Amino acid sequence: MNLMLTNIRLISVREYHKMAEMGIFHPEERLELIAGQIIRMSAKGTAHESAITRTERLLRQRLGDKVLLRIQSPVQLDDYSEPEPDISVVKLNPLDYEDHHPNASEVFLLIEIADSSLKYDREVKANAYAKSGIIEYWILDVNGRKLYMYRLPSPDGYHSESILAEDVTISPLAFPDCAIAIRELLRKV
Repeated sequence: MNLMLTNIRLISVREYHKMAEMGIFHPEERLELIAGQIIRMSAKGTAHESAITRTERLLRQRLGDKVLLRIQSPVQLDDYSEPEPDISVVKLNPLDYEDHHPNASEVFLLIEIADSSLKYDREVKANAYAKSGIIEYWILDVNGRKLYMYRLPSPDGYHSESILAEDVTISPLAFPDCAIAIRELLRKV
């Protein structure tokens, strides 16, 4: 089995960009690069999209011009991973990241919205984000109506994982005065 793993050819971020420039991928294809592998992303459902809209609006209202919010835009974790989290809360940049995608040191918080991708977001993405040093990662489970909060990243994963019910109020680590009730991010019932 180890022989098989050593025969896998990983794709770098640079090669991935070159492939996109050459038109290898269909323009409508939703892909991201994780650990050197090109991953096809799930189709976007209405619950997913409306949760992104609610979350973005709330963060914009509460954080204003302290941060830049990026929606489904690349974040370069390392030379082999460039995922496109649903929401990235990143440091302000004078060029609005025209010359590069944000890297882990420029990220305050990454958020994934999960309607059909919860297992993938909890396992694959959480591991990739922790290894790269993303200080805080949230997964909003729109079906289970809860939030998974990951903190304390390390090369072997996050050392703090909390699963919070919708009646809990939280704050991002970088912005302790920004109180968010999880139910504000979910559809009204």
